[in-house]
Parts: sequence; C-alpha cells; structure tokens
Amino acid sequence: MGGNLTIKSLLYWVLQWTWGFLQSLIGLIVFLVNFREKHYLFHGAVISEWNDSSSVSLGMFVFVTKDPYYDDKLKKNYSKQEMAYLLLVHEYGHTIQSLLLGPLYLIVIGIPSSLWGFLPHCAKMRREKQMSYFSFFTEKWANIWGAKVAGSTYEKYES
Repeated sequence: MGGNLTIKSLLYWVLQWTWGFLQSLIGLIVFLVNFREKHYLFHGAVISEWNDSSSVSLGMFVFVTKDPYYDDKLKKNYSKQEMAYLLLVHEYGHTIQSLLLGPLYLIVIGIPSSLWGFLPHCAKMRREKQMSYFSFFTEKWANIWGAKVAGSTYEKYES
C-alpha cells in the first residue's frame, strides 16, 4: 500500500479505531478476506478494489468495485477513470460519516444506505420516479463530505 502518513491520517486512524471501532473492525475482517486484491491509501482510508458489483465503506476501510459503471447511462458522461474517482470520493464520504457518528454509523447510515441500494422496492421506486441513487440522505451527505474533504465536486454527478 502506498501513501504518506500525516498527522491528519494518524488522527483519522485513531478516531476510526476508537469512535468508529465497530465498523472499522468489520472493515478489517472484510479487508483480510480480500487481502489479495489491490489496496492503497486515500486521505488516510484503506481502499481495496474488489470484484463485487457494489462498493461499501466500513470505518476506515473502503471497498470499491472494479467496474464503476453501475448504470450504462453514465458511460456517455464519464470515462471509467472519472467514474471510479467519483465513486471513490463518494465512498470516502461515508468514512467521514463514520467519524462524525461513531457507534451510530451503522444504524443511521449503514442500514438505511444498504436498504436504499438493495431492496427491490427502492430500486423500482428510483426507476419509476427517475430518482438518483444519490438523492437519498445517506448518499447525498456522503457526496458532500467526500467532495469537501477530498477537494472534489459532485455538482454534475446526479445519475
């Protein structure tokens, strides 16, 4: 894994392993299961690229899909590299939510986000009402935090 260890990164790690202990512990277990995958650091978070079709953040561990195009419509607006970066910044935003919410993260963010993403009823509603996945409060908030901390923008990222 590459990356520079800074005071901010050290503080990030300490907070994730204390205030965000439960989700970081679960993230560590998932990391160990996926140890052979590519890993790197991003603003203190441990990023793993995996073959799953979805992405998830667990404390200081982020697991991003190797295929960032979850919707074919995105291919006309974003290169694969741009989409992968936007997805990374979004998932990193969830790690900031973990820092802010600590032990409440899984209840306030993790469970609602998972239900929004995986329940067939929610997928149908998004499709029928042409709602962005990122319109849900957990996802919109992750975009805001990720962009703020990583210095990116999500103004055009609403698909």
